[in-house]
Parts: sequence; structure tokens; C-alpha cells
Amino acid sequence: MTDAQPPLLDGMPRQDDRPVFREPWEAQAFAMAVSLHARQLFTWPEWAAALAAQISAAQAAGDADLGDTYYHHWLAALESLVASKGAGSAEELERYRLAWDRAADRTPHGQPIELRDHDF
Repeated sequence: MTDAQPPLLDGMPRQDDRPVFREPWEAQAFAMAVSLHARQLFTWPEWAAALAAQISAAQAAGDADLGDTYYHHWLAALESLVASKGAGSAEELERYRLAWDRAADRTPHGQPIELRDHDF
């Protein structure tokens, strides 16, 4: 693997050496990490360390590590790196998370979720 390729880390749901996503948000979280790496916000070794730390913390808190929470850890690691690198604050990330929750709550199932000014 060269430094330009997205990581296929231990524990990542995969099939035929490709990541497998159960939900669209998982693919989007994966793509965000790849995009931020391409913009040189972090290196793959930094990413692997951040993801390993999130998984270890979750396991210590009782996560059974059945593979169904992997991308929750992925997203938490991404948020942690974004905040630690100064690309966004923890408060800003929380503001957007809440906005997405409000937008999702009003969106009919199967329809695209759209953020609006009043979601913030």
C-alpha cells in the first residue's frame, strides 16, 4: 500500500479487499477521511493511530466489537482528528451534528437529507 491509497485496516468490514458499507453515511465518512487525507490534513499513520484509539476506548467501555460499530469509531476518529488539527472545533462539529439530526428528523424516509439555515 502506498501512502496515497485509502487504508484497509484490521477490523474494517470488507469483501474482496474492498470496504463494505451497510449504510450510505458509512461510505460518506470513509470518503471524508480519504478526502481530508488527500488535502494533507493527516497522514495514514496518524489516521490509523486515531482510529485504533477510538476502537480501544470503545472496547474498554464495553463495545462487543462485532463489526457493526466500526464506522461509528471511524467517524469519531475523524471528528477527533479534525478538531485536533484545528480544521474545526469540537463545538462546531457538535453544532453540525445537531443540525443533521434536526434535518434527518423532518425528512421522510428514503428522501435526501438537506441542511437548512434553521437547522443550526
